[in-house]
Amino acid sequence: MILPERGAHAPGGSPPPPRRVLLADDHLLFRESVKALLVRANVQVVAEAAEGGEAVRLAGETQPDIAILDFRMPVLNGPEAAEAITRISPGTRTILLTMYGGEPFIARALQAGVSGYVLKSQSPDDLLRAIEEVAAGRIYLGPDISASVAQAWLSGDRAAGETLSARECEVLRLVAEGRTTREAAAVLGISVHTAEGHRARIMTKLGIRDTAGLVRYAVRQGLISP
Repeated sequence: MILPERGAHAPGGSPPPPRRVLLADDHLLFRESVKALLVRANVQVVAEAAEGGEAVRLAGETQPDIAILDFRMPVLNGPEAAEAITRISPGTRTILLTMYGGEPFIARALQAGVSGYVLKSQSPDDLLRAIEEVAAGRIYLGPDISASVAQAWLSGDRAAGETLSARECEVLRLVAEGRTTREAAAVLGISVHTAEGHRARIMTKLGIRDTAGLVRYAVRQGLISP
């Protein structure tokens, strides 16, 4: 859904025009709640999307100031959509609004050039602050995100070999939750062969040789609860 472009505002003492935001999340009820919050805060939601590919297309059409994206969406996930939006709409900055607070997810977001990372468990004020910080050209990371982890990634200090892709993070989470590789493949809509390949690469990248080690790593990184 696309709203009309904002109109011109009168010069002088008029307030600044509202931030123009694209909102993408595959859960309609959550998306509507966030939209209501933004409207009350004088933020204009110019487009809404239920999956990452649609978000990229609408970003190209509307050229929003900010795109707020869920991490896990159909077609393209949040980081993938953020990378594509940056190419098609260079003036758009991106914020991930997600339930995933583990280090691999944060790392993938930073690699994708995301400017803000907010957890869905945070307060509405945190999201509004993120919008203002990102619109001002700054990086915003939620208070629950480890500053040391973020700084390591931003400065490039972390070993590249430990980087997990978004899909690998999803496979890791499912395996750590006790799913078999076949079950993880079914949940993600991929072949068993592909899921096995992801699992093998995860273990190689992390230097872990068994499922118990994957579980311990996932707990440490906040992918699953202990």
